[in-house]
Amino acid sequence: MKSRARSAGVRAQNDIPKFRRVVWAHYKKSGRHDLPWRTNNDPYRILVSEVMLQQTQVDRVIPFYERFLKEFPTAADLARTPLSKVLKNWQGLGYNRRAKMLQQAAKDIVGRFENRFPQSVEEIESLSGVGPYTARAVAAFAFNQDVPVIETNVRTVIIHYFFPKKKKVSDTEIEKILIQALPKKRSREWYSALMDYGSYLKRSGISHNARTKQYTKQSKFSGSLREVRGAILRLLADGSATKKRIEGLFRVSRRTQILEALAALLVEGLVRVKGSTYSLAD
Repeated sequence: MKSRARSAGVRAQNDIPKFRRVVWAHYKKSGRHDLPWRTNNDPYRILVSEVMLQQTQVDRVIPFYERFLKEFPTAADLARTPLSKVLKNWQGLGYNRRAKMLQQAAKDIVGRFENRFPQSVEEIESLSGVGPYTARAVAAFAFNQDVPVIETNVRTVIIHYFFPKKKKVSDTEIEKILIQALPKKRSREWYSALMDYGSYLKRSGISHNARTKQYTKQSKFSGSLREVRGAILRLLADGSATKKRIEGLFRVSRRTQILEALAALLVEGLVRVKGSTYSLAD
């Protein structure tokens, strides 16, 4: 007779040793060991990578990451740079609010933490714009701390192996497995291996994130407010512009959307206006 767990489509947790062997074998053979943020354990550099990787694919991030760190190699360098220059260096990566939040986090490190990168999850999460996932990821990758780290590839791996049939798997269930499966004092390698295996599963056509309780389908970029925001910031990265010129970025039917995006950018402090001219914030 099948166990209650297996009848519910859940693999027994005593399969964890086998699970580890599967993940480690893939990592040894096909792991992405040469990713630039894996060659250095500097917490600032790892924070930059984690912020850039939010909602952005790895291959797209790599050139931006390398250029950004060449321009701002330390938190102090980023903290003292005008925001307009930071935004210009972020252009093309999208979700430009991340650039401002990253710079504010750098200012927190330099000011509040006296140029010492905080090490506890709680202190890292206290940095501006840093949420629970990013704080745990930095703790794991920079400081090798044994903490559960959940993101899209990790969810795919855990659901694929331990919840092959169950619908609506919660992060609480996933975290419970992660805590049991985590090899002590190997957090840095283990999460790299999990993420690489999850990426491999997705490339193979296996993605289970729609079966997580946290899943939300991302809206289309074309026609979205995100598209308008990005266009405005790209325009202003080349220099100041009048409101009329900004309104001319899209057809007249999107005028309301343009004005909404412009107003939001002003409130968020990414754009400033002087008279009738708009520019990137200093």
